[in-house]
Amino acid sequence: MNGEGAYANLVLPALLRERGLNGRDAAFATELLAGTCRWQGSYDVIIAAAAGRPLSEWQPAVVDLLRLGVHQILSMRVPVRAAVAATVDLAAATVGERVTGLTNAVLRRVSVRSLDEWFDELSEGLDDFDQLGLRTGHPRWIVEAYADLLPESEVADALTANNVSPDISLAVRPGLADVSDLVSAGAQASRYSPFGARWRGDPAELRLVRDGRAGVQDEGSQLVTWALTKASAPPEWWLDLCAGPGGKSALLTGLAPPDGSRVLASDIAPHRARLVAAAVRAYAERGLGPTVVVADGLHPAWRAGSFTRVLADVPCSGLGALRRRPESRWRRGPTDVEQLHGLQLALLASAIDSAAPGGVVGYVTCSPHRRETTDVLNETLAVRTDIEVIPAAELLPDVPNVDLGPYLQLWQHRHGTDAMFAAYLRKTRA
Repeated sequence: MNGEGAYANLVLPALLRERGLNGRDAAFATELLAGTCRWQGSYDVIIAAAAGRPLSEWQPAVVDLLRLGVHQILSMRVPVRAAVAATVDLAAATVGERVTGLTNAVLRRVSVRSLDEWFDELSEGLDDFDQLGLRTGHPRWIVEAYADLLPESEVADALTANNVSPDISLAVRPGLADVSDLVSAGAQASRYSPFGARWRGDPAELRLVRDGRAGVQDEGSQLVTWALTKASAPPEWWLDLCAGPGGKSALLTGLAPPDGSRVLASDIAPHRARLVAAAVRAYAERGLGPTVVVADGLHPAWRAGSFTRVLADVPCSGLGALRRRPESRWRRGPTDVEQLHGLQLALLASAIDSAAPGGVVGYVTCSPHRRETTDVLNETLAVRTDIEVIPAAELLPDVPNVDLGPYLQLWQHRHGTDAMFAAYLRKTRA
């Protein structure tokens, strides 16, 4: 929905602080923006049906206004009259008086049916995938991708879980704070991660976050990072290959044993490297911080075989984080996944080359899509004879139902985390 390409979850907190919104007003604004982004495609079908004309005939700003109005009418407890009036006033103020009549007419037509009634009417003639996409707010290609991975009985649950806004997930910096410190401040300990806690509200309210002894990091991200440190490997240097924004680097830094292990955090983008430095600042202030560099993981600034642990959390489609970035489902497409596939293969190859014999490589994506996960591993294993797979579930024995063959797959509907994928490989020889 955002015409400037920004992610709602990143821009909204700053806007709420700028406008001085909190409590119920902040909650209303958050649900209005996130919910409208989440259901954008389904609302577009409803709007087109109510208007009797394609959305392509209207300027994008008008379509956005109609989506906002539809979300209030069909999915929020806002009286129809109030939702229509507020949207019409906003249309007049932002686009012009000329679109107020159209806005009023379309929203009035939308309001004559409930959301379920619209879905029932518009589902006629659709196949199962298109119906499920309409009713859960997902494009067909994502429905197909989930159906390719999950038992049929779980597909709808997984898609529906993408529409539940999660609590903020926090992670302490090991050695600098404990989860009990967050719990004492009002957070709730995470289900699986010993470093995590859930928080409702602005993380900046917590002193532990403000001073860098804790930070925002999904529990799934914590788990796949922790698992890398649980596989046996010699001490010495650890590498976070694609380190930004820094949550994994901070966790690795805190978990590196005091036996000479040190962390090198690398990212190709200078602004992301700065985010890493900010994430690990509390360690740096105590002389414990990792080395943060700007470097291209495809053209390493280090010698091959330099690291005993390598984490490659590669760029991906982000389909595993649709709870937090609901608009991603409408921005991304199958071509985006395919375009990333080659980069993911190359970064995994670089990570393996960077590992010393006996070292461990963790390949991680925040996406469950097969082309970004098992296909990458299968193609890599077909051409490499210097690696072996470490059964991932053995590294996290207390987290149930994560097996994807020898790999690890977390799910929002099973584990309450982002849908993170991880594979762990041991470098067998130089």
